[in-house]
Amino acid sequence: MTIFQAIIIAIIEGLTEFLPISSTAHMRFANPFLGIQPSPFVDMFEVVIQFAAILSVVVIFYKKFFDFKRTTFYLKLIIAVIPALIVGAILKDYIDTALDNLIFISCVMIGGGILLLFIDKLFKRNIIHDEKEISLPKAFAIGCFQCLAILLPGLSRSAATIVGGMQQKLTRTLAAEFSFFLAVPTMFAASVKSFWDVYKDHPDTLVSSNISVLAIGAVVSFIVALIAVKSFIGYLQKHGFRAFGVYRIILGIVILVLALKGML
Repeated sequence: MTIFQAIIIAIIEGLTEFLPISSTAHMRFANPFLGIQPSPFVDMFEVVIQFAAILSVVVIFYKKFFDFKRTTFYLKLIIAVIPALIVGAILKDYIDTALDNLIFISCVMIGGGILLLFIDKLFKRNIIHDEKEISLPKAFAIGCFQCLAILLPGLSRSAATIVGGMQQKLTRTLAAEFSFFLAVPTMFAASVKSFWDVYKDHPDTLVSSNISVLAIGAVVSFIVALIAVKSFIGYLQKHGFRAFGVYRIILGIVILVLALKGML
């Protein structure tokens, strides 16, 4: 992977990580167009820059993340992340296979898009406006929804947890914010696991040139995500999810057609 390719993928990641349109799908779709070949380093790069993007949430919501008096906040995140850790560990081989199947990812993109067309109408009477009102069982339930994104690459971790939050009576703004919070421990665990797997099985991959590419990608992803998070919250409060649903359907159909014709 060249520095140019890394920057482009990092920009895509930073823009899409917090939107319910699947950053993983976008990176997988972009790779063939950029001439990026599958490799252990590419897999690790995609996971690590996702975590870098998610660190922007810690900066934006730093008062919440570093308020150590509110232990229940951290407990909610721990409880919510447990289902994903278990499912991710058990189904690693399945996940690796599914991530390489562009046809499958495209179909999931389309299906998720159809869901987003109606989500605002499905959950109209959501009454939980503050994170303090999220109970531990509700946090766990949202964490279970996150597992759907693991089982269905292309669904979007953000979309799955936002839908889960709204199903638990959170307002769409609070559901999005809790989705951001939950992303931090989830992607931290995924990044550590990915880095360890590469170090253990492909130590030759961690040469200085690759580490430089990884560092540049992480910085770019972080900076772009800082802008994207604030923009998304503002848009969501005014317009809801319908536009994201339309976008997912269109992109999913385009990639599906190209994949079926063997052009990707």
